[in-house]
Formats: sequence, C-alpha cells, structure tokens
Amino acid sequence: MAVGPTTRRRQLGADLRRLRERKGLTLEEAGARVGISKATLSRYETKEGTVKWPAVDALCREYDASDEERLALVELAKGAKIQGWWRSLADPIPESMNLMLTLEDEVVREDHYACMYIPGLLQTRAYAEAVHRASEVQCPEREVQHMVDIRMKRQELLDREEPPHIWCVIDEAALRRQVGGRKVMQEQLRHLLALTQRPHITVQVLPFSKGAHAAAVGSFAILRGPAPNLDVVYVDLLSGGLFMENRQELARYRSAFEYLSAQALDLEASTEIINDINQEF
Repeated sequence: MAVGPTTRRRQLGADLRRLRERKGLTLEEAGARVGISKATLSRYETKEGTVKWPAVDALCREYDASDEERLALVELAKGAKIQGWWRSLADPIPESMNLMLTLEDEVVREDHYACMYIPGLLQTRAYAEAVHRASEVQCPEREVQHMVDIRMKRQELLDREEPPHIWCVIDEAALRRQVGGRKVMQEQLRHLLALTQRPHITVQVLPFSKGAHAAAVGSFAILRGPAPNLDVVYVDLLSGGLFMENRQELARYRSAFEYLSAQALDLEASTEIINDINQEF
C-alpha cells in the first residue's frame, strides 16, 4: 500500500530520535545546535504536529547523517502533512477518534480482541447505532447518527484495492450479547459470516470453554504500520480511547494477542459457532 502522510510523519519522528541518540546528544543540546527549542525538537521526535524541512535538514547535518539519510528525511518532512476525508466533516469528532482515523488510514494490519461488541470495522449500521445509543445514553440522536456515519465511512478501507489485513479474535460473549434485538443480531452475524469469506479478514472465536485468558481486562486493537516501530495499541475506555506505543506496552499486547489467537477456535470451528449462535437468534 502507498505510504501516506501520517506514516511519513511517524517514521520521521522515529528516525530523528534514532539519529540523535546515535550521536549521543540530548534534546537540549541538539536543539541548541540548530536554533530550535528542546520542546520543539521533542515534538518533532514524538510525531506530533507539523515539521519544517529546513530544520530537519540542519538536524541531519548535525547528526552526521549520510546524504542518503538526510535527503530521505527531508522528503519525509515535506510530505508529512496530515490530511484525511474526516477533516472536511461539518461536525467535530472526538480527539481519540480523530487519531484513530488518522492512524487507521495507513495501517497494513489491524489485530482486534473484542470482548463486549463486534469490532467496529465489522459492524452493520443497525448494530452500530444500537451500540452508540447504549454507550452514550445522553447523546442526541443527531450525534449518534454522526458517529455511526463515521464508522460506516471507516469501513471503506475494507474495499480498497490493497486493504489492510483485519484479524479479529471475538469473545463468545460479544456474539451472544443481544444488541438492538434479535433481528439486528441476525443481520449482524450474517454480515460477519460474509466478511469471513474475504481473504484479508480473519475471524476467530474465543469460546467460554477456554475460561480465563490473557486479555480478561478488556478489548484492544493493535494498529500495525509498515514497520514495527510504527505500531500503536488502542484501548477503548469509558472516558475515551487510550493510545500506547511504548515498546514494553506494545510487546505485552502483541504477546496477549498471539496467546488469544492460539487459544481461540480455528477458522472453520469459528464459522460454525457463529452459525450456531445465529440460528439461536
């Protein structure tokens, strides 16, 4: 898939930090050499906001980067302007959703563990509406429809010419929880079964019989970029989404997902249990 502006910006930050640490300079020392503040350089490295390519060029020279490295990073800086379809929406969206859309626009793979609801990328509109109404009880209907519109628009990435691989481990509880009534659940489970036929979508079911497991604390997603150092973990919280990219945190969630996938039913058995639950509805 093509590398977009968000990926370029995040790769730029990671590379600037790597070059500075290789040179053995602190943020304050490096910033002073090119005339930018410690706070500005920290922002460059933490992948936040825009960057000025002349500053990147100057930093690379101070870091003794090769001409190839310097030119590559300058090109990254020039192309790192975050844009996306959601930026033109008339109504505002929560900041955590803004970041999710920004990251998701360029992932190559998403790993989801879902214990409460079917993952958003695999939801029908009726199911998504029921989830939002239950989660935001004081939310006006207009806002509910706005958030559902965004979720439906997100799903267009599944139909791209080169879509990301979506791997979902879904707890049996999420399949059995009656969201929106029997008709909505039947439609949702049929939709889920249809999606499992796509080569870039993998769905496994974690049955009740497995008992306690590695992610008993709740649902999460790993958004995987073109390189491992661009991965991000997303945890859905009542107060809003939490994003983590610390190495230790990433390693913990990667291991948890691998364990959950190993514990879950294989693809054929997962399809069978989804069919059985649908018949019960």
